[in-house]
Amino acid sequence: MCGQQVSYERLVNALKEQQNWLTYWGDYSAVRHRGLNQINTGNVKDLRVDWIFQTGQTGAFETTPLVVDGIMYITGTDGYAYALDARNGRKLWMYKHTFPQGRKATAVNRGFAILGDRLFMVTPDANVVALEAKTGKLIWQTEMAAYNRGQYTATLAPLAIKNKIVVGISGAEYGIRGFIDAYDAETGKRAWRFWSIPAKGEPGGDSWAADSWERGGGSTWLTGTFDPVLNTLYWGVGNPGPDLYGESRLGDNLYSCSLVALDPDTGTLKWHFQFTPHDIHDWDAAETPMLLDLNWRGKPRKLVVQANRNAFFYVLDRETGEFLMGKPFERQTWASGLDDKGRPILTKDALPTEDGLRICPGLGGGGNWMAPSYNPETNLFYFALFEQCEIYYSNPPLYIQGRPYWGGVSRSAPGEEGWGLLKALDPLTGETKWDFRFFRPSWVGTLSTSGGLIFGGDEDGSLIALDARTGKNLWHFNTGARLVAAPITYLVNGRQYVAMPSGAALLAFALPEPDR
Repeated sequence: MCGQQVSYERLVNALKEQQNWLTYWGDYSAVRHRGLNQINTGNVKDLRVDWIFQTGQTGAFETTPLVVDGIMYITGTDGYAYALDARNGRKLWMYKHTFPQGRKATAVNRGFAILGDRLFMVTPDANVVALEAKTGKLIWQTEMAAYNRGQYTATLAPLAIKNKIVVGISGAEYGIRGFIDAYDAETGKRAWRFWSIPAKGEPGGDSWAADSWERGGGSTWLTGTFDPVLNTLYWGVGNPGPDLYGESRLGDNLYSCSLVALDPDTGTLKWHFQFTPHDIHDWDAAETPMLLDLNWRGKPRKLVVQANRNAFFYVLDRETGEFLMGKPFERQTWASGLDDKGRPILTKDALPTEDGLRICPGLGGGGNWMAPSYNPETNLFYFALFEQCEIYYSNPPLYIQGRPYWGGVSRSAPGEEGWGLLKALDPLTGETKWDFRFFRPSWVGTLSTSGGLIFGGDEDGSLIALDARTGKNLWHFNTGARLVAAPITYLVNGRQYVAMPSGAALLAFALPEPDR
């Protein structure tokens, strides 16, 4: 099999290629819906494992596969990557990142971007690499930031836009200063950098006390989305540093816990919206900024929506950043609501204390990095979330370069068991249509299909299929290992597959082939 070149035009029109999965989110808007219906509510009970690929690696397997014309591309932990025959899982090639002498990092990786005949990935030691899609051969490698263990690292799937590869950085819990970068896809030369934490004298710099911006965090650790018509890139920014303690960084701490809208050609900021000003709960805003074109209050409008880690669901105008709606989607005790600009109205029980205070949601949210989906046939937004409260403790930290920069901890609230939910929500009203409850919090994203199905999963290793309209559990399969990624679907030779990373393996499910 031989994959074709993936032009920018193909990426723009990715939803027209229902058989493929061309970006981390499946397309630029991140709806994660496919119009495939070979697997449907009537026959999903017959779904079974068709093939398994074992990576042989350890660590959390968080990749989202790309599928291009019958070839699957996946990344693993520790700088590994693979190309597989999407029909049977046969390995076509393997790439292993070479760490400089004295450097070693064990980190997750969430996947590839593809553009032309090249694949792009980040590495645990904060490099961007370009590989030949046909062979896995290294073409170029560029360092994003000087890597020291426990500081800058990179884990996300890049986003290919026009002739650029856009990436973000991880490390807010170690006092880094976050950024978003774009690199020339041909040469690997950096085209622009947007600092997610502005310096003193820059717009937003006055939201940081003294020199606290220098170690202000603001990781950009999850892939953004892109509107090619508006020529706007949308990217979520993580928590400020130090976590859980704000006295050393008084102010709103822009652009932490914000959605930033950038010009992808220059990195220039168009607008921003901050969900949680002066965050002291580790409530990143890295969650998926999904792009939807819907009738809002009777008029067509371009929207960006997010199920935030702070337990509010937000709807913004994606042309201007105007706040349109914010509704809580689970228990929360920190805000009595949002004002007409979307700024939270804090309660008296919002701030962590030295002796500890029970606050909902817990450190993990709310929403988190688990991929949501949207079904245009049901008009519902589907996402996984944590339903939990925790005791937050806050203490002044000491900054030591390369060491964790935490100003406190959180603990489970005594006698309160947390759990996970897969929720179906109306994005126009914030109303919950149904919930499916897991025994424990789930780190599995969702997938929507025209077969009337929503695929998800749980911490115990079960991949599940629910009725998209009712939430009824129609099928489950225990993979035997932890699930910490999101399923995808694709079509090869007229046969639909659902692929899911599990443990150190990737499993592909399909219906039994008819007798021949």
